[in-house]
Amino acid sequence: MKNKKLLHIFTLGFALFTMIFGAGNLLIPPLLGLQTGANFSTAIFAFVLTAVLLPFLVVLAIAISGNDFNDLGNRVNKKVTIVLGTIIMICIGPCIAIPRTASTTFETGLKPFFPEMKPYWGSIIFFVITFIFSYKPSKVVDLLGKFMTPILLFLLILLIVCGVINPTTTIIPDKMTMTDSFVKAFLEGYQTLDVLAAVAFSGLIITAAKKMGYTDIKSKTKIVITSGILTICCLLFFYGGLIFLGASSGITNNEIQRSELLIKISENVLGEYGLLAIALCMSFACLTTAIALTVAVGTFFSKMTRGKLSYLLLIILCTIISFILSIAGVDKIIKFAYPALAFVYPITITLVIYIVIFGKKIKNQLPYKLAMLATAVIAFLDVLKLLNLLDNSTLNYLNVIPFFSYDLGWIFPSCVAFLIGLLYSKINAKNKII
Repeated sequence: MKNKKLLHIFTLGFALFTMIFGAGNLLIPPLLGLQTGANFSTAIFAFVLTAVLLPFLVVLAIAISGNDFNDLGNRVNKKVTIVLGTIIMICIGPCIAIPRTASTTFETGLKPFFPEMKPYWGSIIFFVITFIFSYKPSKVVDLLGKFMTPILLFLLILLIVCGVINPTTTIIPDKMTMTDSFVKAFLEGYQTLDVLAAVAFSGLIITAAKKMGYTDIKSKTKIVITSGILTICCLLFFYGGLIFLGASSGITNNEIQRSELLIKISENVLGEYGLLAIALCMSFACLTTAIALTVAVGTFFSKMTRGKLSYLLLIILCTIISFILSIAGVDKIIKFAYPALAFVYPITITLVIYIVIFGKKIKNQLPYKLAMLATAVIAFLDVLKLLNLLDNSTLNYLNVIPFFSYDLGWIFPSCVAFLIGLLYSKINAKNKII
């Protein structure tokens, strides 16, 4: 029985890791390490907060609340759940994450070996495979957890261990301060889409856990937490290792393309086999993530429309839209994605954090609604700032808000709004009693 449970933990944990660990997870950390230099340890800590700890809290919050994101969001408001869930699924689905996986696979897995190949041919091959595996969603967790993950893990461990034991060069101090390194890494964690991915994949993991026999809340939560801790350990090791490889790469061009940097690091660490290793790594990581995301998007919108839009139709549409956008290339997709993520990420984080901390004790919806509203307002202003749509006088006024200049201005207003909502609900409850 213990061996069977251990197998379940490893299957679920590795499946969740493989679902989350895709294109951005391989491409973003090395460049972050390159840019932060000697402050790479600070960067690792900050990056782990948004790219490891928060995704785990998402899975935990959903497991506590029910079976999927709808159950979590309904703790606040059903309409808000539909809107936020739709935005999240569009971001991690056909508009950002899935196209990025295909572009990354082409740039690092195919182009180095077939330099004359056009991007659309690489995307066609990628999405045909993705569609075939997405057609049977019930087998996704076993496929990822038992077969594809071990190959990916072996190749990544080989790259990181060799790079840490024999670094390419001594780490050069960077001009970026420790504070700037922390903020940079914290915000770069948004680009991994790990929090949003956890929103989508939690339902798949929880469903798989229930099929394994963990049907009551206690056993389900326990197995999800245990497998989630395994996922955290994997992510922590690989993110830390990749950031260190970037910091010790010896490359001085901070504007180098992410895919090019990863290829050069692989060649420096593993020699002539480095290119092949990273090509296989990237192909497995991106393909598994694209399959899981396509399944999640199809399942979410099929349930939301109560079957009016069939699962098959939805994964076909998702595949076609993702194919069209993937041709733009990785760096353009990442640049395009940042404003959207700067808006949706803080709102999602606010919902998850407050539910995890206060969900069992505070049942009234008002504090959560006000916290999310305050976050949404500040996040919208952050997006306007990113798009250079605010004049200097407005920016000077907004910079009075704590951390606004670091694009983290939503933290303090959300806390204040939550307290106001909590006080109002308690006063209102007392008045009703009287």
